[in-house]
Amino acid sequence: MSTHLSAAVLPRYPGRLGQVAQGAVGAFDASKGTRMLRTHGRYDYSPIVARPDYSWPNGARLAVHLALNAEHFSYGEGLGNDYGAPQPPPNSRAYAWRDYGNRVGAWRLLEFADEYELPYALLANSALYGYCPELVAAFRQRGDEIVGHGRTNSESQFNMDSAEERACIFEATATIERHEGKKPLGWLGPYIAQTHDTLDLLKEAGYRYTLDWPLDDQPVWFRTKHGPILSVPYAFDLNDSTENVTRRTPSSLWCENLIDQFDELLEESKRRPLVMPIVLHTFIVGQPYRLRQFRRVVEHILAHRDAIWLTRPGEICAYIESLPPGIVPGS
Repeated sequence: MSTHLSAAVLPRYPGRLGQVAQGAVGAFDASKGTRMLRTHGRYDYSPIVARPDYSWPNGARLAVHLALNAEHFSYGEGLGNDYGAPQPPPNSRAYAWRDYGNRVGAWRLLEFADEYELPYALLANSALYGYCPELVAAFRQRGDEIVGHGRTNSESQFNMDSAEERACIFEATATIERHEGKKPLGWLGPYIAQTHDTLDLLKEAGYRYTLDWPLDDQPVWFRTKHGPILSVPYAFDLNDSTENVTRRTPSSLWCENLIDQFDELLEESKRRPLVMPIVLHTFIVGQPYRLRQFRRVVEHILAHRDAIWLTRPGEICAYIESLPPGIVPGS
């Protein structure tokens, strides 16, 4: 990794990372004639139209990556998605709907990826290694990247104190390393949740990138107490869970939105390099009728395969690390 970034670059406000001393409305900055609101201190504002230009490998201008969430839940306790009206525990219906992803949906999506020669990043709860290790092994065998995704989606980091969160991150990381023979490069928290300490803990645990901050269409370097960590674009707005479960967007319309997203980004990428993440869940797009619609998206994108970089987020991270200082925001 490039060594031009330093943990000594501190936020421009009093207090530690993630906190300020003045309260929610911040302090008035007389030199700027405005009030500086509470901030995180992790990155500075950078308009995308005013950044240095670069290209992806082989001159591509648009990088596309498929992030597939594979999750395991505790039965009758903890958090969990529910497509219908909530039921009291144990809510077997919702548990079974989610478990469909591990028993059926993920295998269907593996066959789909083989058919179209698609690369995946598998965002894996570490509990999967105890529940269905053959599933993670199938992704490993085809060369897919395994990304840290917490221990289970029955819990979220948002209500953990620093010690609890550290134990969660380090346990999930150690489990992946034990089974894969190497630490994961990247992390996405369950429910895309972070605390004030998460980025520092991730860097301490050896992570090189995070997917938790949907702030940009380009990678951005973040500051932590232990050195820089890269934010790789991840879709919250066109996430299959957000669209199909939360908003109840029809699958056909969700796929039309993905095609429009791709076409617009491909056109814009003539002016600047961009990343298009495609975020999937095994129990959502792994349903046959949704996959039938999603085929249209993949076939549309693959018609432009020679013009894009179809890749994984870890490869995006490695490429960004190879660029000289001053090219990527935060470097």
